[in-house]
Amino acid sequence: MKLKFTKMHGAGNDFVVIDAINQQIDFSPAQWQALADRRFGVGADQMLVVEKSAQPGCDFRYRIFNSDGGEVEQCGNGARAFVKFVAEKGLTDRRSICVETMAGVISPRLEEDGSVTVDMGAPVLEPALVPFDTEGLQGQPQGQDTLWPLVLELAGEKETVLVSVLSMGNPHAVQVVTDVDTAPVELTGPLIELHPHFPKRVNAGFMQVLDRQHIRLRVFERGAGETLACGTGACAAAVAGIRRGLLDSPVRVDARGGQLSIAWAGEGQPVYLTGPAVTVFEGEIEL
Repeated sequence: MKLKFTKMHGAGNDFVVIDAINQQIDFSPAQWQALADRRFGVGADQMLVVEKSAQPGCDFRYRIFNSDGGEVEQCGNGARAFVKFVAEKGLTDRRSICVETMAGVISPRLEEDGSVTVDMGAPVLEPALVPFDTEGLQGQPQGQDTLWPLVLELAGEKETVLVSVLSMGNPHAVQVVTDVDTAPVELTGPLIELHPHFPKRVNAGFMQVLDRQHIRLRVFERGAGETLACGTGACAAAVAGIRRGLLDSPVRVDARGGQLSIAWAGEGQPVYLTGPAVTVFEGEIEL
């Protein structure tokens, strides 16, 4: 079949966005992988699918497929691309919309300056709901947070890293590092992603605190590897830093692909993610 698509990015986290309202989509994991391939396909960290919502009061349904072909619950940078896409395509004339996702309902808003703010909902802080298995682990309190020890085996030797564990609709493990440029993201990211204490795998965040409202961040994403930016990862890092007593809202997050802004008023309150959404090109591919 011939597939019409739009290539977009949010702070370097890139997407293939597909209108599944005006064309039929029913792809296998192998076809999603082919579409995401940077040499033989279009190339993307994630594929975003725009559908009609069956949920009363919601404008659209939003589905996310990682480059490994697996469907995931949430993508913050993708949510910004989503709202810009439906506006540019004339699928809505509203600046603020209701979007159904696998993780629940979100409310992205297109700002006057072209940036997009997304109400990402309240973070999930209960380990069992992340999900994270705490059996056999002794958590270490820090501020309002708990740091959990993860044992990683590197070249036959064991190393323990301390992580904050939470969900922003998808699971995250955030650790503080001295310098993100020298952090072993590619080495330990896959070990954290597949750690047995995370039954649904996890996104591994590496956060460097510059001051109380400014961090640098790299994220090894579940099913996609390291990306130039991760919206839910930025939310998770900011929440973890605030709960640890290291940060104050709002938090500027410098990712490798650009800047994001995170605002959070505290436990039980929604996290607001603001950042760019850019259309790169339109195309058509035969799959």
